[in-house]
Amino acid sequence: MSLTQTLTLLVMLLHLAGMLAAMHAVMHARTAQGAFAWAFGLALLPYLTLVPYLYLGRSHFQGYITLHRVHQRRLSQAALRGERTEVPEPCAPYAALTRMLGNNFHGGQRVQLLVNGDATFEAIIKAIAQAEQCILMQFFIIHDDALGRRVQHALLERAAAGVKVFVLFDGIGSHALPEQYVETLRRGGVAIHPFATQRFSNRFQLNFRNHRKIVVVDGWVGFLGGLNVGDEYLGLSPPLAPWRDTHLQVSGPAVLDLQRSFAVDWHWVTGELPPILPVRPAQGDTYTLIAATGPADPQESCSLYFTTVINAARKRLWLTTPYFVPDQAVMSALRLAVLRGVDVRVLIPSRPDHRTVFLASTLHAYDAIRAGIRIFRYQPGFIHEKVILIDDDGASVGSMNLDNRSFRLNFEVGALNVDRAFAERVESMLLEDFSRAVEVKRDEYRKAPYWRRLAMHLARLCDPIL
Repeated sequence: MSLTQTLTLLVMLLHLAGMLAAMHAVMHARTAQGAFAWAFGLALLPYLTLVPYLYLGRSHFQGYITLHRVHQRRLSQAALRGERTEVPEPCAPYAALTRMLGNNFHGGQRVQLLVNGDATFEAIIKAIAQAEQCILMQFFIIHDDALGRRVQHALLERAAAGVKVFVLFDGIGSHALPEQYVETLRRGGVAIHPFATQRFSNRFQLNFRNHRKIVVVDGWVGFLGGLNVGDEYLGLSPPLAPWRDTHLQVSGPAVLDLQRSFAVDWHWVTGELPPILPVRPAQGDTYTLIAATGPADPQESCSLYFTTVINAARKRLWLTTPYFVPDQAVMSALRLAVLRGVDVRVLIPSRPDHRTVFLASTLHAYDAIRAGIRIFRYQPGFIHEKVILIDDDGASVGSMNLDNRSFRLNFEVGALNVDRAFAERVESMLLEDFSRAVEVKRDEYRKAPYWRRLAMHLARLCDPIL
């Protein structure tokens, strides 16, 4: 066979593989937009799209789904045993979330707003130092830098004291974490694993990332929010410094749901369950719902979480996000909120950490402004916080971004809190943030050079995988 014939055969086989992959995308992509984008690219340009599709396109991982649902059902039954399941009256606007998530609002929680990286890791490291039984820790990113080594030292000290320590990190988000860092923890008695991309014969696609940030100490105090373990989250790494982010500390029975979320992920990686410690009564005034969402859920739970929270607003909806790439359902909910007379404000960065996402966000911001949504750009540094303020008594803090990756591809966790006093603290924090922002006008898009506007529209084509 000649070289020309060989190349012709290879091209034909590649196009055949592209067509088969396109059929697979049409049948299995989670959204019509994603199905169209993949099918179009695979059919016409398999040379460029076939390999990325093998890593990014598959949306089913049946082994994890089965395990996830079995444990969610089992742990939910244990958590709800002996508890009333009706939704408290102040939480009634969010009743759909309790049914979707299989969780209750827990009353009497003590919650503390941790308004920046220094406050967050001071509280986390202090709680770790006081641990007596068990520490569960999960982050999307762990760096081997000054903060990473502080956390490492704190964990090793507690492990040496006989405390059981379990650590998960995302294998993609923490790709730069040296093996030596991990081995040092293992030698010191810490059980630590990456959230693996493979388990047995079931390939867990690179596209699906565990973006959760969870710390639980002794089953009693928990932490969640937007911060990872790295010096940049303390504002020490230009050019994005100062870094603006927010975390939440929770004490009380709601922490059980953080333990449950960690336990399911840990079991997927190791085949074992970590200790799940009994809950204790709290001495607070907040109702808290823990929302652990992800692509293994029967519903598109993260997108529905945003939609439900937005639809609940009657007077005010203030939202901060580093990536403003809403899907059609969330954008429609925001538009309807404006039509109801709700004060809708969205705070986004003025500096990009991902150029493509930033360009797509700029176009979405222009569309939002035309719908009456007020958009602000934070000026001092990069804003990474994921906070929602709803009316006078609702506030959400978590890891969820307002983009398709969080909606459909990432495992996320957030806490929806109903309490007027806590909402007032969130309001004060956001007022300070908005005071350091400038409002975006339509001219940001209209007066941009043609090539930049074209780049925005091209970037928006990538919405399904941003």
